[in-house]
Order: sequence, then C-alpha cells, then structure tokens
Amino acid sequence: MKAAVGDRLVVESARDHESRRVGVITEVRHEDGSPPYLVRWTDSEHESLVFPGPDAHVVTKQEREASLPPR
Repeated sequence: MKAAVGDRLVVESARDHESRRVGVITEVRHEDGSPPYLVRWTDSEHESLVFPGPDAHVVTKQEREASLPPR
C-alpha cells in the first residue's frame, strides 16, 4: 500500500452493524509512501497513527477528482 498526504484511507467494516471509516491522510512517515499514516478521521475529527490492515484501501486525490462529474 502506498499513499500521499491528502489521499483518503477507507477502512471497510468487518461487521454488519458497523460502518466503514474514512479519513484523510495528513502525514506519511516514509518517503516511499508506505505505512504508517497519520489519519484525521472524518467521522470524529480525531487523528491517529494507522498501520492499515487487509480491510483498508487508499483512494488517491486523482481518483477522487476523476470520479467527480464535469462542471
């Protein structure tokens, strides 16, 4: 997994009664973009250091912008 500051980290829920968590990566600790990441969670504005597991994926800024409808 590789990421950059401004990318989104999405952690899928392992249980039906929990929702996915989405956060903005605010700091990448390695030059190659590998974990851990400092993430600001959108549901709580809490920041935490994350070592993403297999239930997580990164959505890059370019991927988000490409999915937006044209203005």
